[in-house]
Amino acid sequence: MRRKIHILFLAILPLVSVGQIIEGDYEYSKEFTWGVNKNSNGGLIGGIVLKHSRIRSERIYTTYGIEFMNVKHPKEQRYTSRQTGTSFIWGKQNFLYSIRFQYGLERLLYKKAPQQGVQISLGVAGGPTMGIEAPYYVLTQSGEYAPYDPDKYFDLRSIQGSGKLLQGIGESSIVPGLNAKAGLSFEFGAFRNNVAGVEIGLLGEVFTRRIILIPTQDNRAFFPSAFFTFFWGTRR
Repeated sequence: MRRKIHILFLAILPLVSVGQIIEGDYEYSKEFTWGVNKNSNGGLIGGIVLKHSRIRSERIYTTYGIEFMNVKHPKEQRYTSRQTGTSFIWGKQNFLYSIRFQYGLERLLYKKAPQQGVQISLGVAGGPTMGIEAPYYVLTQSGEYAPYDPDKYFDLRSIQGSGKLLQGIGESSIVPGLNAKAGLSFEFGAFRNNVAGVEIGLLGEVFTRRIILIPTQDNRAFFPSAFFTFFWGTRR
């Protein structure tokens, strides 16, 4: 994951000088973006991000954000049942869905011209997290869905697949926490009022207790991660 971020960062570096050369007088007071996140604690898609920005001074913006993430254990492995052909995560006992509320500041390092160039910003944000710890359901040999129990299902053959989408969400436990992140944003929007780009950074999240994702592995309360987010939006 970190190697991919380094490669992406190096690929973007040559564009920084372009952003310096073509600084313009383009001004905006509000911005709304949404994006798709990939991080070292998630799967192919880690979650979605929403952010609203308001001007604070010439180059400083106040940001308000919310993130919806599925946090995974680094030891998760997916298997396919020989009986049904469906997949499941062996040993997983709980999901962790993280809803992050964030307040932050963003500083424009290089401003873009209205319809060309690259805009580069440095942002920091943080705030409370609502962690949703939901039981992981599996399809048993008897054809019934049940929460995974390591004392009952200690053989791969005892499980034939995973549960239904969001099954067990009503049995969730709420675990409060805090989050903080820092990142660089590279915006490539070709039109004056449109936003498109990528944010690369680091995030840390801590909960009030350990989250048991896989009981046979090391479980923790603190989740650091590297991330990048592809985002789109509008400004005025």
